[in-house]
Amino acid sequence: MNINDVKSESDPRSRRDFLGGAARGLLGVSLLPSLGGMGGLFSNLEEKKVVLGPATAKNVIYLFMSGGMSHLDTFDLKPGSPSQGPTKSIASNVDGILLSEHMPSLAKQMDKVAVINSMFSNQGAHVTGRYLMHTSYVARGTIKHPSMGAWLGHMAGRTNKTLPGHVTIGPDSTLATNGFLSSEYAPLPIGDPSTGLANGKRHKNVDAATLERRLTRLQQMNEAFNRKHRSRSTQDYEKIYQEAVKLMSSKDLAAFDISQEDELIRNAYGSDSFAQGCLLARRLVEHDVRYVEVVMGGWDTHNENFDAMETQVPKLDRALACLLADLEIRGLLEETLVVLATEFGRSPEINPDRNGRDHHPKAFSCLLAGGGIKGGVKWGQTDEFGAQVVENQVHVQDLNATIAHALGLPLDHRVFSPSGRPFQVADKGKPVLQLFA
Repeated sequence: MNINDVKSESDPRSRRDFLGGAARGLLGVSLLPSLGGMGGLFSNLEEKKVVLGPATAKNVIYLFMSGGMSHLDTFDLKPGSPSQGPTKSIASNVDGILLSEHMPSLAKQMDKVAVINSMFSNQGAHVTGRYLMHTSYVARGTIKHPSMGAWLGHMAGRTNKTLPGHVTIGPDSTLATNGFLSSEYAPLPIGDPSTGLANGKRHKNVDAATLERRLTRLQQMNEAFNRKHRSRSTQDYEKIYQEAVKLMSSKDLAAFDISQEDELIRNAYGSDSFAQGCLLARRLVEHDVRYVEVVMGGWDTHNENFDAMETQVPKLDRALACLLADLEIRGLLEETLVVLATEFGRSPEINPDRNGRDHHPKAFSCLLAGGGIKGGVKWGQTDEFGAQVVENQVHVQDLNATIAHALGLPLDHRVFSPSGRPFQVADKGKPVLQLFA
């Protein structure tokens, strides 16, 4: 591709394809965030300077149970109710908090945890439910909203200047997004935590001199494009390339390598992908990555719900209990907010033909721990069947407002989309202040 080819790239989608190809072909790296969501996404409206509030947390580890985790088989047990099914309950180390029988390890750690059993969503489909949970907004075809990690980067910036501020780990890297914010706030996706950051080092066939020469060539091409098609996105990705090169030479790149962990620690978390993702998340916040999401799939239990719970819940129990203990031992739990979330719950009705539970957004459970949260708390209540919230209902936006409040992000600060519409970090959500110590 020559400079004349670059000059003709006026179509935003073609431009994105070119930028991605340049990163891989010229730099020999593929550690850049997704190029989706680009193209004219910057408003000319002036924004007020962000004034941060007092924060109880510096970092967030966000554990997302993709598919709709059954609250009735995890954190909102209803012993004796026909909706309970075969899942038995066990006592925790906090009076009044019952857990699934498959959570013996976490039961010993509930004095660190606040359980919200009164979550409510108005979105009962996977795609829209996940989108609402991540962004606080209903999905629209005309705009893409930022998720919490992007809001944090935009408002508060990064702590470690050589590592990305926002990382996602697991099978679905499309849940979190920078939305209409600058692409520098897009999450860096890590598919397999055991392999860490793929192609994070300079390719063996690209020496330092060649890399420098290619960077210079890339800059020349971007300048040529900008002379004809002034583009904020080009400048944005130019910055990302520079950050990628800086990362390749950073000693902090080792944060992505969980093989450096003691084998006893790795075994304590568990050998499955989610467990190793939790371990990687701990390593990343230890190196001041501010927002790390770990996704665990497999919770869409329309069929054979209880068989799935026997497989899923023990993995979650082991990894989450180990993560909380590990963070506490290292002195990181006080400054790290751990969130366990899902898009909705599962129905109290058990389908007799499939022995499964269907989607149920009217009531479900989420957890908060660390980062200034009061442990040993059960907030909200559902009815005797786990079907309806009857006390202290918490909307999705309220949960996200609680996370934002912990991080000191101003809930009333407005950021304008390209169309000039104002948006706030948690829409109109109100933080649940009673959960803070």
